[in-house]
Amino acid sequence: MRVLSGIQPTGNLHLGNYLGAIRNWVRMQDEMDSESQCFFFLADMHSITVHEGREQRIRNVRDMAAALVASGIDPDRSVLFNQARVPAHAELCWLLNGTARIGWLNRMTQFKDKVGKDREGASIGLFVYPVLQAADILVYNATHVPVGEDQKQHLELARDIAAKFNTDFGVELFTLPDPIIPKESARIMSLRDGTAKMSKSDPSDMSRINLTDDDDAIMQKVKKAKTDPEPLPETAQGLAGRPEANNLVGIYATLSGRTADAVCADFAGKGFGAFKPALGELLVETLRPIRSRFMELRTDDAALDAILEKGAAKAAAAADPTLRAAYDAMGLMR
Repeated sequence: MRVLSGIQPTGNLHLGNYLGAIRNWVRMQDEMDSESQCFFFLADMHSITVHEGREQRIRNVRDMAAALVASGIDPDRSVLFNQARVPAHAELCWLLNGTARIGWLNRMTQFKDKVGKDREGASIGLFVYPVLQAADILVYNATHVPVGEDQKQHLELARDIAAKFNTDFGVELFTLPDPIIPKESARIMSLRDGTAKMSKSDPSDMSRINLTDDDDAIMQKVKKAKTDPEPLPETAQGLAGRPEANNLVGIYATLSGRTADAVCADFAGKGFGAFKPALGELLVETLRPIRSRFMELRTDDAALDAILEKGAAKAAAAADPTLRAAYDAMGLMR
């Protein structure tokens, strides 16, 4: 079993990233047997679809590496690297551009959502983004890829590209990857709008809990989180139609490892004046050691680069046989 997953290096990790994906990554890493391997990469080549200054992009990659290690990703047990250090990703992407079809890419809903009516002004990189994602996966012959609802379509595209390449060139080169949809994957919403995902792009810093927030900032954000005037119900069913309440209860349940029903039972009949301090304390105690480790790691660029270089060397070695076989299958002499 070979698992691969990537994350955009957007700088600081927030609670949505941590509870939505990173904890599951750590769990998978810790449950792997001796014959299985996890590859976790920082998708810095994907990040060029948004303009960003050189120094900021470098800082974002290092900070995200620090955040992942602080959260529990072990560079000695998993392969942790940034995409740009492994040229095989870009090389295979170009080869797969000969296999992928414009009609397939035209159906990608994420592209449509992001460009809206300004399709002509969108970058080519944003359009072919899913082909690079396919290369990310196929170059390692990953057997499984953790995905959320928004990435299922891209994984299906990777499977289509793999199947067509294998058929077109009469090889059995690429593994068709299967999705891993974690049973306990949390969908963390904005603290200001329970119908929108927690996001770094939200202009309001009060909408999210950042990994770098100190204890006082976390408590303040939780206390000012949007709620409704109704008390908490006895069961989670009573949270229907109450997105902000449902979000806060969901965060508490995820952090405490309990069900939403159990959390509701503990706070049934109580208002958010009682619930928010309890949630704030739970967040503070959970994130404090991660923040402390993160702040320590991010001050040592040389150590972070060494981690990424070590991971990139492992990743490049794993990718090379597949890349060479793809060139050979296509009759491209190297």
